[in-house]
Formats: sequence, structure tokens, C-alpha cells
Amino acid sequence: MRKQHYQTGDLVVYTMSKQSAHPGPRARSVHPAELGEDYSYLVDKFWMVVKSVDQDKVQLVTRTGKTRMCRSADPLLRKANWWQRLRYRHRFPNEQVLQAVQTSGSAINDTRTAGLK
Repeated sequence: MRKQHYQTGDLVVYTMSKQSAHPGPRARSVHPAELGEDYSYLVDKFWMVVKSVDQDKVQLVTRTGKTRMCRSADPLLRKANWWQRLRYRHRFPNEQVLQAVQTSGSAINDTRTAGLK
């Protein structure tokens, strides 16, 4: 497993697997269930690093101000490349969201975990 070092303000992409009857327009790698009721698919989430909590965990913030905890070695988490930063710049959180989370010490909405088991 490759371990990345994340710093505050780094833009990251988390590939989240989802399952529903109606995949959204950003769904990719869509596969139907055996009986055809649901679909499983992948969606990219565009987040920003708030801080490194431990050696192996990072706190992330979404565009709406929700915070997430994730393992830094999670293979679904990666730094955004220059093309993603340019193309999806409106989907990443901005500096005001990061500052609001840092000054309040907690999330604007709630805290969730991604990839922690």
C-alpha cells in the first residue's frame, strides 16, 4: 500500500462506491445487479484536506462544509492532478469553507468517516 503525505489545503479526490436504482449523471463504471433491481457504480468526490489527525488519518472537508475522516493510505483517496483541479475547480471546497471548519474546530454540518473500518 502506498502512503501519501497530505498537507492542509491539498485538494483530493475520493472514489466512492454507491448503489441505487437510479445512478446520477456523474456515475461511472455502472453495473446492474443480478436481478436488475439496482445498480452499483462509482462517483468521484472532490474534497480538501483540513489536517492530518494521526500518522494514518486525515480530516477532509466537502464543498458544503461536512467533514470526513479517512485513512491516508486508502487506495480510493488520491491527490487531485492539475487537470482535475482545473476542470472541477467549482466542485472543490474553497478557502472560506476550510477556514470556517478550522476556526470552529468542528464541521459545519456533520462528521462522517470514509474508508475507516
